[in-house]
Amino acid sequence: MKKFSTILFLVGLIGLILLQRELIMPLVYKVVSSDLFLKDSDDPGSEVAISNELTDLAFSHCNNYIKDELDDDYSVMFSSKPINAWSIGNYQYVINADIEINSNDEGIRLKRYVCRISYNKGSDQSGVMDPENWSVYGLSGIDEI
Repeated sequence: MKKFSTILFLVGLIGLILLQRELIMPLVYKVVSSDLFLKDSDDPGSEVAISNELTDLAFSHCNNYIKDELDDDYSVMFSSKPINAWSIGNYQYVINADIEINSNDEGIRLKRYVCRISYNKGSDQSGVMDPENWSVYGLSGIDEI
């Protein structure tokens, strides 16, 4: 009986491997190579850090977001320009900058943060100044405050 169970286990395992290799993986490769997840945008993104009007606005909106998120116990001073700003395409930006945080308990500390932010209206530039048209998707570096 033990020999039969071992043979049945091996046959089932080989069957699962063949099913995955011959049926499931070709389907996965076909979906991945298709345009199913492709977003067409007139903002292609860049692999190098850039500085333009939208990255400056993204930097400003990230700073305002941080200011709103911090308690009243902290006063903050932002740098005048980001260290780096990347456009990652489809009106999404990654901002890297320094912030000076002053609290009564710990004094002045210099922190470096990274903010991922997106302009929600795409190519419609009429609402870039409105913070409601921007969404912050991630913020790191100042979360231990």
